[in-house]
Amino acid sequence: MTILTERKAPLRRFRMPILLVGTVVLLIAARGLDALVSGVPVLRFAIGIGAAAGAIFAYTWLSRHVENRAEVTELAAAGRWSGLGRGALVGAGAFLATILLAALFTDVDVASGSFWACLGVAGSMASVAVTEELLFRGVVYRILEERTGAIIAIAVSSLLFGLTHLLNPNATLWGTAAIAVEGGALLAIAYAVTRSLWLPIGLHFAWNFTESGVFGTAVSGAHGEPGLLRTVLSGPDVLTGGTFGPEASLFALLCCLVPAVWLLRGTKLVARPVRGARQ
Repeated sequence: MTILTERKAPLRRFRMPILLVGTVVLLIAARGLDALVSGVPVLRFAIGIGAAAGAIFAYTWLSRHVENRAEVTELAAAGRWSGLGRGALVGAGAFLATILLAALFTDVDVASGSFWACLGVAGSMASVAVTEELLFRGVVYRILEERTGAIIAIAVSSLLFGLTHLLNPNATLWGTAAIAVEGGALLAIAYAVTRSLWLPIGLHFAWNFTESGVFGTAVSGAHGEPGLLRTVLSGPDVLTGGTFGPEASLFALLCCLVPAVWLLRGTKLVARPVRGARQ
């Protein structure tokens, strides 16, 4: 056992680049598989769920072997379903509030969509939510927090999360900034408060699925695909999000700020490194 530990220990020094490369590969692979089966909703659903499960397995394996961790606590079985469920309620509720506000102050055109298209989107968004949370919260935020403290880790991981969306179609600087705040910060806070990835995964999935799978609007600049509905918002870009989608609207910022503040109630985020978080 001692020999095994000594062999594994040196890898910990390079855990950030190793885990980053590993999770980026998982993210690219998941998106590539989704693109290959985009026209077959049932297959898209099955592959998306499989990719999500495979990414969790791979992250757990990498964390144990590269970081020499006995237990990957951020993916602990205890609290998995409650974390996913609470996250889903928050994510779906936040987007529903966003679309309701948009309906009050802009013109909304809603047409019927397809259940099967919705099913395909569910699989796609499951793989996106899992792989992005493993990368940005499981690797970037978690390791930065140990070295810099929660406040800087939230700021840096949120900025990186926003900047990656500049690669999306129809990306704008305003949309990138909005994603960094409403998505990056909210999800980082969800992890910081719970010390678990289940809540941010559930939140991320439910927001994206409600946005695309239910309402069929554009997601982070990607053209909206039919879900259960097909929704088109017309009005000032600051209220509709323009071609980037509702995520670039002031309504989304407001509706994500509320749960972020709610999650932070009674919690004190510190600027110093969290040494106790190391395993």
